[in-house]
Amino acid sequence: MGASFNEQFDQHAAWRRDFALRLKLLAEWLRDHDLLDAAVEERLRRLETQMRSDKVMVAFVAEFSRGKSELINAIFFAGYKRRIMPASAGRTTMCPTELGYDSEVPPCLRLLPIETRLQPQPLMEWRGAPEKWTRVDLDVNDPAQLAQAFEKVAEVRHVSKDEARALGFWHDDTPDDNPMESPDGRVEVPRWRHALINIAHPLLRQGLVILDTPGLNAIGAEPELTVNLIPQAHAVVFILAADTGVTKSDLAIWREHLLPEGEDMHARLVVLNKIDTLWDSLSTPQQVQAQIHRQRATSAEILGLPAEQVIPVSAQKALVAKVEDDASLLATSGLPVLEHALGEGMMGQRQAILRAAVAASIGELRAEAGRALNIRRRDLAEQVLELKGLRGKNASVIRHMRSRIEQEQRDFDVSGARIHAVRSVHLKLLRDVFDLLGTAAMKEQMAQLTDGLRQKGIKLGVKRAYAQTFDRLREGLRKAQGISDEIQSMLTGTFRQLNAEYGFSLQPPKEPDLARYQRDLDLVERGHQHYLGVGHALRLAQPEFADRLVRALATRLRAVYEAALGEVELWNKAAAAQLDAQLRERRRNFSRRLEAIERIQQAASGLDDRIAEIEAQDQALDAIDAKLLELTRHLEVAPAKAPAEPPQLQQA
Repeated sequence: MGASFNEQFDQHAAWRRDFALRLKLLAEWLRDHDLLDAAVEERLRRLETQMRSDKVMVAFVAEFSRGKSELINAIFFAGYKRRIMPASAGRTTMCPTELGYDSEVPPCLRLLPIETRLQPQPLMEWRGAPEKWTRVDLDVNDPAQLAQAFEKVAEVRHVSKDEARALGFWHDDTPDDNPMESPDGRVEVPRWRHALINIAHPLLRQGLVILDTPGLNAIGAEPELTVNLIPQAHAVVFILAADTGVTKSDLAIWREHLLPEGEDMHARLVVLNKIDTLWDSLSTPQQVQAQIHRQRATSAEILGLPAEQVIPVSAQKALVAKVEDDASLLATSGLPVLEHALGEGMMGQRQAILRAAVAASIGELRAEAGRALNIRRRDLAEQVLELKGLRGKNASVIRHMRSRIEQEQRDFDVSGARIHAVRSVHLKLLRDVFDLLGTAAMKEQMAQLTDGLRQKGIKLGVKRAYAQTFDRLREGLRKAQGISDEIQSMLTGTFRQLNAEYGFSLQPPKEPDLARYQRDLDLVERGHQHYLGVGHALRLAQPEFADRLVRALATRLRAVYEAALGEVELWNKAAAAQLDAQLRERRRNFSRRLEAIERIQQAASGLDDRIAEIEAQDQALDAIDAKLLELTRHLEVAPAKAPAEPPQLQQA
């Protein structure tokens, strides 16, 4: 049987921990050998941060009463031997709920009041204001207390229609989507806007984040959920009921919020839950399986997915099987097939992406550290040639050699002003890039979009306003790329000139590829297109909804632009650090050459001794280079893993 999702995640976490330890050892070794310049240190820091903070988010999305919370219990919390997430009949999870782990925060449930929707701050800003959340401390060793606390995510309030309308839960123009109205004219809405659960569950400690979402009405009312959180999930598990198949509301959620594009296809899994409702004592196991197979094939066809990405499961029977250690019932429930798909598919993709990023960074780090070693080698070779040329020479020739080295040193020091001038031009151009990609530029674009969406009535030009905004954003990235090209060209010319004049071995670092951030913009734009069709025209006519949509967009764009700026900053550091390293080594070289001349003047045997010392240093550099290769290769090695056969669904 293939490894479960939990086992796959454990393997991934173990690899990350081992990588972080090896990275720490590499940093200490580089520091001990004076190879840790600013660029190498920054690259190591980013690699360590990426590895330690790497999160894997799995979003569970479904209409109400599809068994979503029970599925989360079965996959992640069966070890408590009871239900932890509320999973009774009817509506359970009323607000988006994130389960994760932050060692800086005690075990707790934090709940953001629904009234915060009436205020302009995006959800990301509310995360930074813990005092605005209601906090419930959790005892992770008491399953009953955990389950009781988690029931709060199902709490509701009853408000007037006007308040429900302001909160985004009542729409006069789409009565079919509105919640039930009580005899006294009150409307049921969630008590909480968002919930954060922080517990030291083994999987959550290792970087898993579980996103449990409510039904269609709540999803549509919270744009930040659907344009930020769900699109950034590494896997989305969409849950249907086996007895009903794809309903109208299921199809609406799928088409408006989850429809995969291109490479996203592998990150979508559909669970055909509650297959136990089809287990019928009057039907043979073969007839039951045929019915499940038909429902699976039909659902796959409607959703436009391969049939193997629609997995029949009974979450309730799976939970019972895990609690009672019933291996036969667990196999019949179909859960092992889903866990295998999550582990091999989503975790496999995540690991491949992370390892590819690691391999690229390690290769560049090795090249940067290797350049410093090559500079030292070249300087040692020059010293040996210089000293061998002094064999058999008299004292006046040696004094003349000393004078020549001192003159070279003075000339080199004078060149510092010219190098400083080149850096000034470089930094001025960099500031232009930072201006194009900075917070102020993005705020200006969001302000223009907000103004365009504040027209009264139905916004027939909303798609045009969005298209113009993204066109301007892409143009800004193109301009930034153009300036980067100019900087790279200048660096190439300057480095070539310095190499010719001073015998340096400067190589311009790899230029940032800002085109890939244009692709990120394309993905963000497509994610927002769901909100710009006729179906959302009435909502977009409400200024507060349009404002929330723009704030959600700004949050997502900020992450894209911060990543682009980070790449530009690393590029700049790599260029500056390389130049600093060669200047520093050249100054040391002058000192070593003068020291050697002084020793030769003081003792006749000094010349041969110094040549022997330098040759020994050269051999030591070979050993350091070999060790660098060994240490960096260890970081690139992925743990060997035999391909596992997927488990099969057994007949009921």
